[in-house]
Amino acid sequence: MELQAKLLRVLQEGEIERLGDSKTIKINVRVVAATHRDLKQMVAEGEFLEDLYYRLSVFPLTIPALRKRKNDIAILAQSFVGKYAQKMSKQIKHIPESVMENLISYSWPGNVRELENVIERAVILSPDQTLQVAPLYNSGLSDKVSGQVLLPLAAIEKAHIIKVLESVQWQISGENGSAAILEMHPNTLRPRMNKLGIRREVTAL
Repeated sequence: MELQAKLLRVLQEGEIERLGDSKTIKINVRVVAATHRDLKQMVAEGEFLEDLYYRLSVFPLTIPALRKRKNDIAILAQSFVGKYAQKMSKQIKHIPESVMENLISYSWPGNVRELENVIERAVILSPDQTLQVAPLYNSGLSDKVSGQVLLPLAAIEKAHIIKVLESVQWQISGENGSAAILEMHPNTLRPRMNKLGIRREVTAL
């Protein structure tokens, strides 16, 4: 709340003071703010300054969740494929219709950022010019659960880590290793594997 009060002063008065300095400096800035939080509710609960809320919401724009903008998914997916293919010096020229249908039917609880992460991972794992995306399944939290086996979170995490490890032949570190795909440090992934009991089975010949 103290920081909010300071920000409100900046927006209202157009003035700042450098840390450790008592001199007031005039500034001329334009602020664009974004949030996924319900600020009105936070104001009601005393967690956000009402004056700051109204100062920031002079010209509000409400952007619907990605699941409500199905037409944007294909455009965004193609854009991310081009971005990460160039970054990784790969040629990804084709997105199968089945892959695109899967992307469009998914609910995207993490919105555009989740879509970008999925595409980046897919570009890393695709061995040729065709994008390969692992099947995406909606959680069904907003739907009725019918005939589904609900697993503990640890079991789901273990299965996912094993799937990623198998896709890269159990390589943990490195640019294309499982730690990079899972967005974890190798030194974090290894203890997690031990805790979940994940070990590579070696067959003796």
